[in-house]
Amino acid sequence: MATQSEPKPGVRMTEGGRSFSLATAVLLILPLVLLGGVIALFLTTGGGLQLASPVPVEALTVERTVMAPGTIEIAVRNGGPEPLTIAQVIINDAVWPMDVVPRRTIPRLGRATVRLDYEWVEGEAYAIRLLTGNAIAFDVEIPVAFTTPTPTGRTFLSFTLIGLYVGVIPIYLGILWFPALRALERRWMVFLLALTVGLLLFLGVDTVVEALEQAASVPAPFQAIGLVAIGATATFVLLMAITRRQQAIGRDEADRRLALAYMIAAGIGLHNLGEGLAIGAAYNLGEIALGAFLVVGFIIQNITEGLGIIAPVLRDRPSLRNLALMGLIGGVPAVVGAWIGGFAPSATLSVLFFGIGTGAIFEVAYEIAGMLRKDMAKESMPLVIFAGVFAGMVLLWVTGMLIK
Repeated sequence: MATQSEPKPGVRMTEGGRSFSLATAVLLILPLVLLGGVIALFLTTGGGLQLASPVPVEALTVERTVMAPGTIEIAVRNGGPEPLTIAQVIINDAVWPMDVVPRRTIPRLGRATVRLDYEWVEGEAYAIRLLTGNAIAFDVEIPVAFTTPTPTGRTFLSFTLIGLYVGVIPIYLGILWFPALRALERRWMVFLLALTVGLLLFLGVDTVVEALEQAASVPAPFQAIGLVAIGATATFVLLMAITRRQQAIGRDEADRRLALAYMIAAGIGLHNLGEGLAIGAAYNLGEIALGAFLVVGFIIQNITEGLGIIAPVLRDRPSLRNLALMGLIGGVPAVVGAWIGGFAPSATLSVLFFGIGTGAIFEVAYEIAGMLRKDMAKESMPLVIFAGVFAGMVLLWVTGMLIK
């Protein structure tokens, strides 16, 4: 009888009987080593061109401005290819002394804080210009001087209440429609599912636009558009994998609809996280009127999100616990976003969160579209579905007029 030979030392058998040997590992690594050598040769010789940049390439991104009585602190990051030195600061056309921590010369992608001892007046506007060692100017605009909120018990509670007003309360008000909507006939159930698709598509597009607007404030090396793509794609594929796994383990239709409602709540929650970031950042910059305007607008708009969450389970009897949990998943991220935006706003983090929210929202819309296709197989209702999708998008467009 033939027997299977034992693998040689240093050789590991893989699936299909093929071996992974030391020689295979060397062949995999060798092109990478040679690539490193080519890059080193190019950097050393300059490709034989012997050219120098006639003008220094510098990029300084202002990440945050913190104002306290008698002081202004400006957090900056060097997004250029070479180290950058901050040589001078001008405030309202006057040269002003400064301290730079940790040092005036900032390495590539390095971060520093410019500290100015300046008796600013609340409510006034200030124009600050940072000059580098190469006399390249970077401007910082402070439209309204305002003491930056700090993490205290009072401010923490204030931003928590803002998040509750924006996210949790309106979503629960939307969920209160559940008993009344259950009494509707099947055609109206399909309409509400289609309405949810319209809501999600509008939210998804709106989230992409918000991400692109924030991308302008992200240092170029961090590739903000790439962050959006990574967050959106990874979230979309992950949620799709979770959905397919649920289908593979044989969950019944009611359980799948409940899982879909939770996914809608999660997608809306990620969107509300971005809304909380925007509101918190507005208050952080002292734009109180804008912040209050955003709160009122989001309260009106977000009641429709509660409707979208419960639409997949209208034909079922979810427990109060499930309804309460879905409301928290959809609304509480607005509280977290208000904390981050109010105390430590970050354009890079905002862009990443918006990207994640985009992927979640579009994946959930895709899953609901699959449910609608099944309904279409039982009873064709194309005009009902069209009306629902159209109504959902128009509804958010109209309520969005209160915010934009």
